[in-house]
Amino acid sequence: MTPIRVCLELGRRRVFASALDWPGWCRSGRDEERALAALSESAARYAPIATAAREPLPDATTIEFSIAERLPGTITTDFGAPGEIASTEADSLGAEENGRIRGLVNACWAYLDRVVDSAPAVLRKGPRGGGRDRDAVFEHVLAADVAYARKLGLRVSQPAIGDRGGIVALRAAILGAIEADAPPTEDRWPGRYAARRIAWHVLDHAWEIEDRATALT
Repeated sequence: MTPIRVCLELGRRRVFASALDWPGWCRSGRDEERALAALSESAARYAPIATAAREPLPDATTIEFSIAERLPGTITTDFGAPGEIASTEADSLGAEENGRIRGLVNACWAYLDRVVDSAPAVLRKGPRGGGRDRDAVFEHVLAADVAYARKLGLRVSQPAIGDRGGIVALRAAILGAIEADAPPTEDRWPGRYAARRIAWHVLDHAWEIEDRATALT
């Protein structure tokens, strides 16, 4: 089996391990070993998203990782987001890979929608009583999608959480920008990285909602 290409982003207090060819499959840990272990452990959780995009993940028991690149992290890394662009992510997307990546991003959004629809409005709070409830998490994801869209050269407004048409239009605009695959600039993200960052954020919060909803039952 061909190993899964992984980019490691090395912060001072946190390391992100991102599967470069599988947008959304990204986990973090305090060091490389823990980040890779978390990525491996999340394979079974990511698999249904990949299957929904008609891009089945290899069997979790046979997955191997290949470190494609190690990137120095920044304050963004330690804050909790994979903020660095891998060198290969500046490469243009071929038509087949472009469609594949967009399908995986769309599958992440669809998964989030299902999680939100089935979760209770009130989620378990953290040990200090913190943590957003379901609608606030979803609103946060929408706000981030708008910010990410601007990194693709789009000027869009944030839809309300109940504005299904507006949400669909926002996502379609983002997918259209990824499909266009404009050359990156200082202010514009390459399509590959945009897909990885957006899908990571969507799934990270979808899984958060699942975890905090399950704990209430």
